[in-house]
Amino acid sequence: MAHKLYPVTEIKEVIKAEGVLNAPEAHIRTIAYDSRKLTDLQHALFFALKGRRDGHDYLQEVYEQGIRNFVISDNSTFLNKKDDANIFLVNDTLQALHWLTCHHRKQFEYPVIAVTGSNGKTIVKEWLYQLLAPEKHIIRSPKSFNSQIGVPLSVWEMQDDHTMGIFEAGVSHTGEMINLARVIQPTIGILTTIGEAHNEGFADKEEKIREKLLLFENTDLFIYSPKYLKGYTGEIPGKKKFTWSWEDDDADLRLIDDEVLEDKYLFIRGKYQARDVQCAVPFTDAASVENAICCWATVLALGYLPQDADLRLEKLHPIKMRLELKDGINNCSIIDDSYSSDISSLAIALDFLKQQNQHHKRSLILSDIPEAGIDSDTLYSQVAKLLESKEVDRFIGVGEEISKHADKFNIEKTFFKDTNDLVSNLGTLKLLNETILIKGARAFGFEKVSTVLTKKVHETMLEINLNALEYNLNYYKSQLRKGVKLMVMVKAFSYGSGSFEIANLLQFNKIDWLAVAYADEGVTLRKAGITLPIMVMNPDVMAFDTMVEHSLEPEIYSFRILKDFIEALNRKNRENYPVHIKLDTGMHRLGFMNTDIDKLLREIESCPAIKIQSVFSHLVASEDPASDDFTRGQIDLFTEITQRIEKSVGYTFLRHISNTSGISRIPEAQFDMVRLGIGLYGIDSSFKDKKSPLQTVTTLKTSISQIKKLQPGDTVGYNRKGVLPNGGKVATVKIGYADGYSRRLGNGKGKMLVNGVVVPTIGNICMDMCMLNIGGLNANEGDEVIVFNEVIRVEEIAEQIETIPYEVLTGISERVKRVYFYE
Repeated sequence: MAHKLYPVTEIKEVIKAEGVLNAPEAHIRTIAYDSRKLTDLQHALFFALKGRRDGHDYLQEVYEQGIRNFVISDNSTFLNKKDDANIFLVNDTLQALHWLTCHHRKQFEYPVIAVTGSNGKTIVKEWLYQLLAPEKHIIRSPKSFNSQIGVPLSVWEMQDDHTMGIFEAGVSHTGEMINLARVIQPTIGILTTIGEAHNEGFADKEEKIREKLLLFENTDLFIYSPKYLKGYTGEIPGKKKFTWSWEDDDADLRLIDDEVLEDKYLFIRGKYQARDVQCAVPFTDAASVENAICCWATVLALGYLPQDADLRLEKLHPIKMRLELKDGINNCSIIDDSYSSDISSLAIALDFLKQQNQHHKRSLILSDIPEAGIDSDTLYSQVAKLLESKEVDRFIGVGEEISKHADKFNIEKTFFKDTNDLVSNLGTLKLLNETILIKGARAFGFEKVSTVLTKKVHETMLEINLNALEYNLNYYKSQLRKGVKLMVMVKAFSYGSGSFEIANLLQFNKIDWLAVAYADEGVTLRKAGITLPIMVMNPDVMAFDTMVEHSLEPEIYSFRILKDFIEALNRKNRENYPVHIKLDTGMHRLGFMNTDIDKLLREIESCPAIKIQSVFSHLVASEDPASDDFTRGQIDLFTEITQRIEKSVGYTFLRHISNTSGISRIPEAQFDMVRLGIGLYGIDSSFKDKKSPLQTVTTLKTSISQIKKLQPGDTVGYNRKGVLPNGGKVATVKIGYADGYSRRLGNGKGKMLVNGVVVPTIGNICMDMCMLNIGGLNANEGDEVIVFNEVIRVEEIAEQIETIPYEVLTGISERVKRVYFYE
């Protein structure tokens, strides 16, 4: 069924807007807030939200793409100039979004479940969907859309043909939950846990609980474990309450004992309505078990028979919330989302596919979408329109149902009856030089497809969390004065994290410039579809022609480079080619000294071939408070020289001197642009002595190849450097110095995480492997081993071997597989 259409006249009243309606006959069914993800242009309403980015800055761009309905809170110029648009003027655009989705929510009478808590919200929501989907047509929050923006976007997708809603809500400060409660208007509430997450936003635990319980103030049924509300003095909401507990004899679901079966199931016994009840869940870790018990309590509270609940809980499967971007065969890029398939998550995955520019062709492999709750004709019509709006070039459908609707897809297409049919015929598809999204319902077992299409490489992998990287990027953007541009360093394989994969995300997030070390890095980005301006920091005379061919802008740091580049431009009859002049204000590495400036100006004044795009320098010790006087001296000298240059050439150019730590510590150094480097990856030396606001981006993982029990006096590794005087247990893991794990980390200096426990290295680090002293730890061959993450941090490893984090990250060998996650 199509989404409700709201007349713009009704919307104006609902959101209490002023403004002008130049097209009063228009109707709205789609909410937009991101200029990069616009669809359904005729019926879309764009909210200019304010946050780290101000949506008002993108109004003209959105208008040019075809949107004609806008909610704004300022920008009177835009308001008066668009005589073919409907423009709603409100005091607060986020509040208007909440009012509109609150109004939409009131159109539906079916039950709505709201889930909140410190942990487990998304898992509980997804598992309830699995458990209740056989009878219910459920609308639920996609992924972890639980914020002040994510919740209204989720609720907006409610339609008449749904029979239940499940939405999660997350808050980090007081005053936030009341807005989400008004939007969701839940009839059933679930509290998962109360833990330590976001403690900094609340005065104490009492305040935190009170804020979360506001979500359930008007619910008919509230499901929770009393242990999380122990000591709470406020009123517990819910006209009816259902509790579960291991300790409380009066709990509605009283848990008694549990037992591990076959190393993969937990058998749980309990009491419910004075009867013995039991269930088996296919998990044994504490977090999953608690989430599963929360779901067990919910289905019982909803009236399901205990035996039916048991049968369904046993079939729960893990929730994979992240997209994986991996290298594929035949120079393809593979986006693996092979464990779920519904229309909401498909739209999110297609947005990520659209971001990828490394190949000209974008393909989708999609299975039947079971349990969609709408007739298949409507469903696959929606899918076809979605593929068209997201610019998919080739469609590969798998399943008998989707194959019946082949005529709806007006692009290159192929269909297969099932997964085995697809795998058997992959060779006929000639997949080559394209980005392929794999999206399938779990029943189709698309992990087989992913395995066949993914390039076979070294088992050790570097995971890059693109959400964390995006978070860090937005943090640094928030530190900039309005109008200051941002250049991001992607040299050295983006600090070991990959080239086009990172550049695609940066381009999608509309940064202003990229910087690479050498021309070939820039050429690689151009071939991957990166159109941003790119500065080359170490231009070589042999690469000048290539640079000009690919519109790469050189750093000019010496008279020799200046002369040679001008000669290259003259041979091509090029004029006003953009260059970046490097000044040496104290680093004494590359750049023109103060004494060179008069000569430099004479050279530039007589040369029409080049035009100065920017003048920049490099702070020597921006992270070090003890060197602040020197830093200010650099800034003063930079200011003086750039003023001289500007006066001489007669035009303005960009000035930049600030690096990662400079952005954090020295706002007066921002000038016209800043250069962000390793801070993008969660490492900023200026936060060494205080809590960092950044998120960890990279996780280096490997696995255990073999475990040995050794006798007292046995030695380990080359030169017998590892000694076990009392004997013990040693695990050999698949990482060595050829992978970038330094030999200096041997003999106990390096540490890794095995099953959550920190263990030391033993013996010398070998080329392809190393050994860990795991003592009495319970571990098995094949177990995952963490080399570094947010627990064992890159900074700590660097300190252990007396180097810097840059060296650790850039030293990770390219034979180590990079896998990119995006939620």
